Amino acid sequence: MYGDPVLPPDFVSLPYANADAPTGGRLVESNVGSFDSLNPFIRKGSTPWQLRFLIGESLMGRTLDEPFSLYGLLAESIETGPNREWVEFTLRQEARFSDGSPVTVEDVMWSYETLGTVGHPRYLGFWERVESMEQTGPRSVRFTFNVEDRELALLAGLRPILKKAQWDGVDFAESTTEVVPITSSPYIIDDFEPGRFVSLRRNPDYWGADVPFRVGTNNLDELRIEFFGDETAAFEAFKVGEINTNREFNVARWDSQYDFPLVQSGDVVKSVLPHARPSGMTGFVMNTRRDQFADWRVRDAMLHVFNFEFVNEAMTGSAQPRITSFWSNSPLGMSDGPAEGRVLEFLAPYAAALTPGTIEGYALPVSDGTERNRAGTAAALAQMEAAGWTVQDGVMKNAAGEPFTFEILLQTGASENQAIIDMYVQSLARIGVTPTVSVVDAAQFKERTDVYNFDMTYYRVAVSLSPGNEQFGYFGMEAADVTGGRNLMGVRSEAVDAMINRLLTSESQDDFVAAVKALDRILTAGRYVIPIYQWNISRIAHAKELRYPDEIPIFGDWPGWQPDVWWYED
Repeated sequence: MYGDPVLPPDFVSLPYANADAPTGGRLVESNVGSFDSLNPFIRKGSTPWQLRFLIGESLMGRTLDEPFSLYGLLAESIETGPNREWVEFTLRQEARFSDGSPVTVEDVMWSYETLGTVGHPRYLGFWERVESMEQTGPRSVRFTFNVEDRELALLAGLRPILKKAQWDGVDFAESTTEVVPITSSPYIIDDFEPGRFVSLRRNPDYWGADVPFRVGTNNLDELRIEFFGDETAAFEAFKVGEINTNREFNVARWDSQYDFPLVQSGDVVKSVLPHARPSGMTGFVMNTRRDQFADWRVRDAMLHVFNFEFVNEAMTGSAQPRITSFWSNSPLGMSDGPAEGRVLEFLAPYAAALTPGTIEGYALPVSDGTERNRAGTAAALAQMEAAGWTVQDGVMKNAAGEPFTFEILLQTGASENQAIIDMYVQSLARIGVTPTVSVVDAAQFKERTDVYNFDMTYYRVAVSLSPGNEQFGYFGMEAADVTGGRNLMGVRSEAVDAMINRLLTSESQDDFVAAVKALDRILTAGRYVIPIYQWNISRIAHAKELRYPDEIPIFGDWPGWQPDVWWYED
């Protein structure tokens, strides 16, 4: 994205892969919920989240050890215009789908147009910025863009390539388990039972085993995903060896519950791994499409009521720090105090429309850690009164006597979220608010969040050190009404869109950083999400036979590190 890739043109393998890793063995992980589709590239249906990363192969591959650099995968070469106004890829002659047929330019062009028109919303934004797509040679395709955006040349290399012939006479956009997408990736879906498990096997005839980007990766013979009704059942399965890897997000549970017999015998080991990625945002999002949360003062009150210090002590023993902004734990996170320099310059034209605190400085409320949280409760009552709500006969009401209430939507099996919300409900009672908590299965949860049919719900968005066009999907105005989109909060802000455009068109690293810091301020001070704790390290318990390289990339816990560079060795 900026400067030159770190690795030379003749690199042998990725620096965080073990080129001499043996092949064999299996990795079995757990998912909570269910699935009814094996096509992760469309809007409809519920698919195992891992499939998008395991069966989708693209023209270029993204290294996990640089902020945003790509290396050749299906493409043997890439060429761009002087300002990246176009990009041209040449396919490797040896590239093959799992059925042995060659990957052609026709497949590439069909994939891009299909994904960009009827695919998942994550693919639509890029396609809208493509002015033309043309075959320029027997194995070459060129994309020309209709906007100035340096990132588009990279995004063009990251779309999954599908086999066109497989979908003749088949509705690509329909959810099904009857059609398994044929791709060129190292793994093939070998067996499955809807809602129960999916098993993928390593393709022994995989075409790209000697491509430098792939050397030392995809070493495991089987990747299996088992589904459970809740987190407790999944953990019990891990304790008896039915699952052989488990990522733990709760440090208190890591310290107190990982002493079962397989750990004591050494058959399961506990690995603590550092990473250098931003925190992203995890917590409970307020839907500003709903009248209850359209007023920032009400959202501010909800943040004051949420007694994070008490919740954190109860859930983690206060061992995990709070997420303080979308890019906290990174150089891109907003700075304390008032906006200064280029950040202030970027925000100033929108000052009148920005939520108070964006320019002046904003920090999340901090309680004294006691259950009653008197100061937070008082601040919440004051903000609710400023927004036209007061406690009348023990109930928060407006001037017309209508009670303030809302629904909190959760997914079945998310026991940790339910425990946090139980404490939050008790805190809300102190200001006369009684929310409804609805717990639904995975299919219902997706159906409702896809159409934004919720007031408040659990929210998780991951961000990187190289944010780009995906930010429009997360926070852009156009994404606010897209079915199945990621803008759950419903933010519609010219300032947000302007900052995203700034970071996309910045010609210097300083301006890029300032644009992200400004965006972080707008989103955090907007009080759209109630953040919980962050994970600055990864905790993975796994069978002793599952190994990983000593060198951990900067995005070491992103999808693609496990299982890509892991191997099995007795």
